[in-house]
Amino acid sequence: MSDSVPESTRQTLDRLYEDPENRLTSLFELAPDDEQVNTQLGVFKALANEHRIRILEALKEGELCACELQVVLDAPQSTVASHLRELKDAGLVKTRRQGKWTYYRIGDTAALQLLEIAHALAEDE
Repeated sequence: MSDSVPESTRQTLDRLYEDPENRLTSLFELAPDDEQVNTQLGVFKALANEHRIRILEALKEGELCACELQVVLDAPQSTVASHLRELKDAGLVKTRRQGKWTYYRIGDTAALQLLEIAHALAEDE
């Protein structure tokens, strides 16, 4: 990996640090593994849609069935189902079956925290 570092970067590290090779090693250790990045990417991709944000906002109030979410989104069943599948795959919602109905709820309080953080960041602008 250290062979992939451009010479100009190596020269800068040589000027900044007494032990540039040690610093280079520590910088490589900072890089997250691909699995961690892909997991986080999946969550953020699931959040990157207006309908999915609206679903999560509605679920903050409690559990809802897909037919109720159709009303919330003013969208057909196929659209709602597609968005719910994305949210479920990302771990943002969980399901419960009761007879022929499937009910959806926030999967973890972390999903609520993500919404709150997004809101807080938007307020800071």
